[in-house]
Amino acid sequence: MICVGVDWAEEHHDVAVMDDAGVVLGERRVDDTMTGVALIHELVGEHETDPAQVVVGTESVHGLVPQALVAAGYAVYEINPKAASRYRDRHHISGAKSDRADAKMLADAVRTDRHNHRTYAGNSDLSDVVKVLARSHQSLIQERQTQINHLRSTLRQFYPGLLQAFPKVASPSERDSQDAMVLLDRAPTPAQGRTLTTSQIATVLRQAGRKRSVDQRAHEVHVALRIPQLEAPPLVARAYGSSVLAIAGIVRTMTAQIDRLGTELNARFEEHPDAEVILSLPGLGPVLGARALGEFGDEPNRYVDARARKNYATTSPVTRASGKLRLVSARWGGNHPADRLSAP
Repeated sequence: MICVGVDWAEEHHDVAVMDDAGVVLGERRVDDTMTGVALIHELVGEHETDPAQVVVGTESVHGLVPQALVAAGYAVYEINPKAASRYRDRHHISGAKSDRADAKMLADAVRTDRHNHRTYAGNSDLSDVVKVLARSHQSLIQERQTQINHLRSTLRQFYPGLLQAFPKVASPSERDSQDAMVLLDRAPTPAQGRTLTTSQIATVLRQAGRKRSVDQRAHEVHVALRIPQLEAPPLVARAYGSSVLAIAGIVRTMTAQIDRLGTELNARFEEHPDAEVILSLPGLGPVLGARALGEFGDEPNRYVDARARKNYATTSPVTRASGKLRLVSARWGGNHPADRLSAP
């Protein structure tokens, strides 16, 4: 059995190869390219030609080079970075760290402790497609909300009348928010807002897509924009107006891209054979169902039991018991949005 450690970096990888006895047989730094993969195969091939006799330890399989090793038939173990840090401390209590030493540490981890880890179980291509689209879709929604919050904060500083007219401007799915975005194009400052007539506001609302009670809503907006309010100096107000126009433009562009991604996400999700089962679960529609499929994957043997799936989702508790002390806390180790890469 040949054990290989691959320490990942953005532009290169450090590779260490050792035998069952822990003797280092070779080390090399390779680029994140096809040539780099060929060099890894060359280094391994000097000592073992059967891919089934090669085990690989790496901190992340979310890259083209690790995926190429999986495709080559090697047994690839993904060692969590926190676990890798503990393995490092087991050998070097000084805190010393280097890419070369980490590659050796990962090879040693799969040599001695691979029975405590599981080999990487890949998903189908369609599942990976859903995962990429679902993560991008969710990320754009979160970034759009950040921009909308920024927009609301800016409006509060110089244009409170518009917030009074459209109190739900921070909720992109609300009709108010869509109306406010179009109105800002027409009247980005309080002075311009006061010049709008009821009929002009009604036209703006129709352009935004409103179909019901247009005249009544236009009258309410007209009144709200003309209520006396504290205002910034005209020059400052114009600067704020330019800022909100730019932010509103970003929000509209992001909304269009979110809709485009959502359409493609739904189409790909519906193609997956597990879609019907996932959609039968309470509370899961096309978007949340696609996210669940993308994050859990479609490899049926990835999770040993239901508890393992709950551990991955961070919904199972963690018990710490020692002597008479027993503590139960929330689980932090698992699939967290902040820890994810953009790729599957």
